[in-house]
Amino acid sequence: MQLKFLGAAGTVTGSSYVLTSGSDKSILIDLGMFQGPTEIESLNRESYDYDTNLLSGAVLTHAHLDHCGRLPIILKGGYSGNIWMTPPTRDLTEITLLDAAKIAKDDLPRRQAGGKEILYDRNLATQTILKFETVEYRTPKQIGDFMVTFRDAGHILGSAFLEITDMSPNSEIKKIVFSGDLGNTPEALEQETELVSSADAVVIESTYGDKLHPEGSPVDALTFEINEIEKTGGALLIPAFSLDRTQELMHMIMHLKKEGKVKPDTQVYMDSPMAEKATRVYVNYPKDFNPHIQNDLKIGDIFDFPGLNIISGGKESEGLHASPGPKVIIAGSGMMTGGRIVGHAGYYLPIASTRLLIVGYQGEGTLGRELFEGKKDIRIERMNVKVNATVTSIQTMSSHADQKQLMDWLAHIKNVKKVFITHGEDGPREALSKLISDKLGIRDITLPILNQEVEF
Repeated sequence: MQLKFLGAAGTVTGSSYVLTSGSDKSILIDLGMFQGPTEIESLNRESYDYDTNLLSGAVLTHAHLDHCGRLPIILKGGYSGNIWMTPPTRDLTEITLLDAAKIAKDDLPRRQAGGKEILYDRNLATQTILKFETVEYRTPKQIGDFMVTFRDAGHILGSAFLEITDMSPNSEIKKIVFSGDLGNTPEALEQETELVSSADAVVIESTYGDKLHPEGSPVDALTFEINEIEKTGGALLIPAFSLDRTQELMHMIMHLKKEGKVKPDTQVYMDSPMAEKATRVYVNYPKDFNPHIQNDLKIGDIFDFPGLNIISGGKESEGLHASPGPKVIIAGSGMMTGGRIVGHAGYYLPIASTRLLIVGYQGEGTLGRELFEGKKDIRIERMNVKVNATVTSIQTMSSHADQKQLMDWLAHIKNVKKVFITHGEDGPREALSKLISDKLGIRDITLPILNQEVEF
């Protein structure tokens, strides 16, 4: 068996692997977009270091852009097979790819001025979506030489980690587990992360490999933030990923309104067409929610409440700046690398009554990371912006497992001979590696670099 690391090797984004069986048949696992500072994003335009025409199959762990965002390029390389995923991931990935194609089209003049091409257009995204096939959790599916089982990762709706067995007769290492992104279980919406009993090798993410999520209630923190802008008449900006984080916030606010903890007439704006589409997908899969949410579904719409406004067009989004009174604006992108939240930030951050609430991971080199770290002078769309707003964060809302959760999940897997630590910056990877060696006694640990290939 051979494994090639084609993304998220020393970075958090760009997840992609090619796994080759003992009989030299390969499958692709994820093909995500690189996101973050310019030097990281530039990796998207480099040639993919594998002949995708040789693939006998492809699988996808979940619908986040950093796991699925480059999938259309395999069609450019001649791939003609199917791409397998869970049913919710299929629906959400369609939204993600079409949105990415739209953003690329809108950004085309700037890219052309810089001599850069877009990765793919709507037509190629649509052709890719036609290759999607679905498989349910815990239902083994043979893809090429491999038997692949999707297990609930508890990260976002439809997310999976992969249990993969090499069915060819020529490999000593028979079973390998790819964590994908593991959830901060128990999550607000999803089922708990599944466990797997044994494996020969594990590829594990390390986004929070050196951190423990702090104690505290995200509901209490969100309540405080909304109550504060209710007092001052200011705006609460919440940069949020369209998949899962926005739905989690909407559900929390639904309960806060229902319980009278925030005012019924406080206006809440969901300013993300992508999040609106994703929310419609979420309600189609009630069995994938945890028991608490399934009980809420018996009462009514879990993402609707008085004062909710769905914003569609860009002009309507800009018009929010003239709307009076306290308001909550939930908009993408989650790390403030683009999207409507950037326009709102440029307008509202100089205003002292504004509050900015960070509710997710902020990658290195992003505007979100700068604000999270307390920077008071920033650049937005080539303009200098003074930050007079109050910036706070809810780190307990992360949808990624922390160090303890990663260790608990890995410790449950018996007979592990090799561990590969990916999907993390080098500091978290090194910290997790030391802990795995010290606590679990596993010595064969690799921190792969981009395009590295290992043979078992």
